[in-house]
Amino acid sequence: MPRVWDVPVHDSTRVRDARVAAEHAAALACLDEQRTSTAALVATELATNLLKHAGGGRVVVDVVAPPVLAAGRDTAPRVQIATVDHGPGIADVSAALRDGFTTTGSLGAGLGTCARLADDFDLHSVPGRGTVVVARVGPVPEIRAFDPGPAGRLRAGAVNVPFGGDEYSGDAWAWVRDGDLVTLMLADGLGHGPEAAHASTAAVEALRGSAHLAPAEVVRRLDRALSGTRGAAVAVAQVDARASVLRFTGVGNIGARLCEGGTWRHLVSRPGIVGTHRPTTLREEEAAWADDRVLVLHSDGLPSRWSPTSDTCRTSADPAVTAAVTIRDASSPARPVRDDTAVAVLAPTPPDGP
Repeated sequence: MPRVWDVPVHDSTRVRDARVAAEHAAALACLDEQRTSTAALVATELATNLLKHAGGGRVVVDVVAPPVLAAGRDTAPRVQIATVDHGPGIADVSAALRDGFTTTGSLGAGLGTCARLADDFDLHSVPGRGTVVVARVGPVPEIRAFDPGPAGRLRAGAVNVPFGGDEYSGDAWAWVRDGDLVTLMLADGLGHGPEAAHASTAAVEALRGSAHLAPAEVVRRLDRALSGTRGAAVAVAQVDARASVLRFTGVGNIGARLCEGGTWRHLVSRPGIVGTHRPTTLREEEAAWADDRVLVLHSDGLPSRWSPTSDTCRTSADPAVTAAVTIRDASSPARPVRDDTAVAVLAPTPPDGP
């Protein structure tokens, strides 16, 4: 079962905890010593920034799939370091990313250093609402031919927060590709803790051999794989990039919303639990896919009153940043999430590349 580190940072002692979490995640991702040091430095700088500029926040460290599944791109796992705060926000993001910029009299090396060292780096900040930062560090990539196909222009990302500081989240996400087909899955194991994580992990493992299947058939295969576990709510969304079609099948309480040119549409799941009480018939819902679409899948850790904003439909944002902004805006220090909470996002790659 994959480990997730959720580190609340409200004093300087937790900065070390964020660094250690990044080192442990790097070991799981099989990073070498140099890349492990890079991940640790990025986690340290981002955690320090939380204290200096936001009065604290949280660091979530995870081992994730790369944001693009394109032939010719590195497909090894990354260490993802996400920070979320409800602080004052950043008035001038471009200035904050320049090395030497500071508002506290420090060296000002934090965000600029992280952006330069990480393989992927993005942030979102609104004055008065807080800041979200996502950085990923992977192995030194091999140089391969770029994949110009339509499926190579899709990207995905997620943020997964375990309930109550648990070591394992009962939620899990994954995405796979077979030619022009790109499939994103989110699973929420029944309950939370290790047994829930065991169920959602079984779903991830079964998905890896199912990239060629339609969403309804994927769910049937997952149902067999989860037999003997607690079971899970599961949503499977597949984009046929060549045909520009999205197909969706869901069972249980995974929320699914598709942004179509700024308008949000619910994708409907059937009641049931994959692995224990799957519906006899599985419905596949279809929608057009285009370069202005954003798909959001979320577990029921997100409050039911959550409503997407214009920030959720930004195709220019890293999908994991969109996921983290969603979690931030649906909660607050006074209203924390009450279950494992995962948000996974699928979106087009901007025209100038990731």
